[in-house]
Amino acid sequence: MTAATHAIHILDVFAESPLSGNQLAVVEAAGDLSTDQMQAIALETNFSETTFITGPEQADGGFPVRIFTPAAELPFAGHPTLGTAWLIRNRLLSDRPDEVLLNLGVGQVPVTFEETEGVEVGFLRAPEATLGDIVAAQDVAPSLGLSIADIDDALPAQQVSAGLDFLIVPLRNAAALSKCQPSRDGFEKLASRGIRPFVYAFCPEAMSPENDLGARFFFDANGIREDPATGSATGALGGYLLHNRYSSESDFFLRIEQGVQMGRPSLLRLRGSLGNGAVTVSVGGRVFHTVRGELL
Repeated sequence: MTAATHAIHILDVFAESPLSGNQLAVVEAAGDLSTDQMQAIALETNFSETTFITGPEQADGGFPVRIFTPAAELPFAGHPTLGTAWLIRNRLLSDRPDEVLLNLGVGQVPVTFEETEGVEVGFLRAPEATLGDIVAAQDVAPSLGLSIADIDDALPAQQVSAGLDFLIVPLRNAAALSKCQPSRDGFEKLASRGIRPFVYAFCPEAMSPENDLGARFFFDANGIREDPATGSATGALGGYLLHNRYSSESDFFLRIEQGVQMGRPSLLRLRGSLGNGAVTVSVGGRVFHTVRGELL
């Protein structure tokens, strides 16, 4: 480490109340930290991601931010983008603007803040989704500890790239979603086929009647882990749903549950629009500041 101290914050992102949603650690004034130090700090917090604001001022209109899992740096991730933008807006910018720009590995990403459903919600514009190969149900089901009958054949299990690469898997119902038990062996088989083991499963049922879909996300970071709320995968889902004509409407607004099975209930709001051949997707959620301290 260095002789300097760094403010560190813990935020709950895509949460409807404190101590729910997806935890995020954010380190301020991190420009003096090396890549190895950032990676070590991310492993120390052991959250899905930790972010580092590496410059105190905006460059090209945006704040420079780096994102790390406990195992690797990422060019983009959803809840770190939303949470870091929220912290910058509420701690570093006195005028609390309606839009904050972050300079990430994928380029500049805007996060806007607005009142939605009576509460303040931040929305990030998802990177454009590119749909890739379809994966047969018999190949993907074992990776999640499911049977072929649990896979919904009305939609494809498909690779989607939107800032990161995901395998999106449609399931028939909430019972199938709750049964998911991914295995290292199953993920290794996916990887051997060139499929990155970032698996996002969703179904058209939610535990709460006011919500539209249920989802779970599994990934490999020093072992198979589950994420309580995954904005980047939800953004990829938006592109997937639009391209596969999930809705008869050209626009949709969906409330998506995640993290319920982990005891970290989360709510992600997904907007999708398809007009004149252009796909627009944004992912929204609330943020709560739970811990403030110093990294020595």
